[in-house]
Amino acid sequence: MRGIDAWFARYGESHRHPVNEAIHRVCVPLISWSALGLLWAWTPVATVAAILLAMAFYAPLSRPLAAGMLASTALMAATFLLAGPYLTVVAAAAFVAGWVGQFIGHRIEGRRPSFLQDVQFLLVGPAWVLAQLYRKLGLAY
Repeated sequence: MRGIDAWFARYGESHRHPVNEAIHRVCVPLISWSALGLLWAWTPVATVAAILLAMAFYAPLSRPLAAGMLASTALMAATFLLAGPYLTVVAAAAFVAGWVGQFIGHRIEGRRPSFLQDVQFLLVGPAWVLAQLYRKLGLAY
């Protein structure tokens, strides 16, 4: 089993309920966007460093997913420029809403969030959502 498949298998153990999966498809990107947005509002340099560190995690696991994560992250960064002075408030609200959704999903699932076992799952979650999109589009990851 490839490394990324092992991560997805472990992550998937607590994401089997269809409602929880649906919530994650919305809330994981929302949390990713808002966390990066809050970091960007604090300092764009730290945001770029965080993105590079995330890419260092993704690239050895799956080059196609790393490319997709980089593209989606670049798209997110473009929205930060559009948000202007409202970025902090909007990102903070989105962050809270995303986490509320996540915990509702895990309540429905009846399992604790994966990141409570291993913080690296905070990076696996967005890749897992992207991999689902890749599968729907018939793309290899």
